[in-house]
Amino acid sequence: MERKNLLKSLAVIGLSGLVLAACGNSGDDAATSDSSAASSTATSGENVLNWTTTSELPTMDTTMVTDTVSFDMMNNVNEGLYRQNADNEYEPAMLDGEPTISEDGTVYTYKIKENANWSNGDPVTAGDFVFAWQRLVNPDQAAPYSYLADGIIQNATEIINGEMEPSELGVKAVDDKTLEVTYAKPVPYLEGLLSMAPFYPLNQAFVEEQGENYATNSDTVLSNGPFTLAGWDGTNLNWQLVKNDTYWDAENVQLDAVNYQVLKETSTAINLFDSGEIDYTTVSGEYVAAREGDPNMANAPESTVFYLKMNQERNGEATPLANKNIRTAIAKAIDKQSFADQVLQNGSNPADYFVPEGLAFNPSTGADFREDSAAAAEFLTYDVAAAQEAFTAGLEELGTDSISIELLVDDTENAQRSAEYIQGQLQENLPGLEVSIVAQPFKNRIAADNSQDYDLQVAGWGADYADPINYLELFITDGGNNNSGYSNEEYDALIASAAAETEDLDARWADLVSAESIIMEDAGIAPLYQRFGAYLQQSTVEGVVHHQVGASTSFKWASKAE
Repeated sequence: MERKNLLKSLAVIGLSGLVLAACGNSGDDAATSDSSAASSTATSGENVLNWTTTSELPTMDTTMVTDTVSFDMMNNVNEGLYRQNADNEYEPAMLDGEPTISEDGTVYTYKIKENANWSNGDPVTAGDFVFAWQRLVNPDQAAPYSYLADGIIQNATEIINGEMEPSELGVKAVDDKTLEVTYAKPVPYLEGLLSMAPFYPLNQAFVEEQGENYATNSDTVLSNGPFTLAGWDGTNLNWQLVKNDTYWDAENVQLDAVNYQVLKETSTAINLFDSGEIDYTTVSGEYVAAREGDPNMANAPESTVFYLKMNQERNGEATPLANKNIRTAIAKAIDKQSFADQVLQNGSNPADYFVPEGLAFNPSTGADFREDSAAAAEFLTYDVAAAQEAFTAGLEELGTDSISIELLVDDTENAQRSAEYIQGQLQENLPGLEVSIVAQPFKNRIAADNSQDYDLQVAGWGADYADPINYLELFITDGGNNNSGYSNEEYDALIASAAAETEDLDARWADLVSAESIIMEDAGIAPLYQRFGAYLQQSTVEGVVHHQVGASTSFKWASKAE
């Protein structure tokens, strides 16, 4: 199925508040880490922040990115034609003024800022965008986010399908600072799309010089954004963002650096925070209650929904999870309210749905998608009796009285606590089910997901843009992020219809509502919760922008008070 997906009703939702992808999240709700203090290359001083992040940094290749940590780093060291500002609105970044648009709304002419440069001093050119976008759709590259261009840029679909050459993509450099893009049809949400990392420019000469080593460490990446990356060797748990003096808007970047470290023990992070050694850390579990009333504590709702991804085929063979009754039993056997209240303890809400609350609204009535899709949330509610009935039926269909499965999670303290709760619920409520926990570093878990080498997996997804299709398209047959064997022809048809519709927005909305009901009734996934992030941030930190949708953190406007 062609992945012609992306937001079609942005005129209803509005561009304000939409942002680039949070994307494939760590399976850990508030994944922390436990490297010791900052590395020897860390920077110190009054204009330096000491920050923590959720897990290792997997890649800095903007074409191949899929995870939240990488998107966050790219958002701070790179820049596309647009960037989300401190008010969560899109503003020109590499773009000098507004584009010129053809009468039919398909041909855009963009002028690149004359003072836009790479961190090695090279100018950012229109050719850098042409190279990056052709690389994105090149099937030999196998970019996970190539679908962002599919059906959007002229000839992208044919190129992705191997029917045309990347050089035939509807994008060309008129001159060094003039980029012309021909779109397959009028696209009302371009600012949000073009602010995403896969559409950032790439310095062709540098990328080709680095070859297979490109973007594998801080010496093999270039920056065109507010900061450069330093001290990252591709596997370590410490790195830095250092102010980029070649950035076109460098005079408005106040920070000298941001020292990052990955912490896997929440207690370690809190001790470092209390001693003033770090300026920020996420908090969850009992630590949230313990810090109640702390003026440094804050929290914010997110668009991220966590769920159990249930793999129906592993190593070429059907797993017990290919049985709908087994999947339904697992989805209904977990007390999600207790999970949120007793384990997460950070304000997260239990979820019986996939599309998050507060993400998108009916184009005619303004109703939240969750209101219109309330029926979908009735299929997988917590119900031990119903779960046991489904499990018994599933075992009979499989011709066995017991099954054993693995639960893949990240190797962090919070992920382990979540996994143990899920394991306990499943084994207690579904006699005959044995669940073993497999904890792996974030990069390894992503690799296992990509190769479909798991049984159960705690996964999460945050919005690339504020539209239900950004979640629902994940599980079309052979979809780029499916990796679970889930397939339903009716579901695929509804997503295809919604993706193609540009005029009848009410019909498109109805297709998406119907699609969510199908995947919930199929127990294609087992929803767990919608995240509500709690964090500690020093009162001396100012201007850090925490985005609800998209890359979670922007430092361009940040500073540290004396």
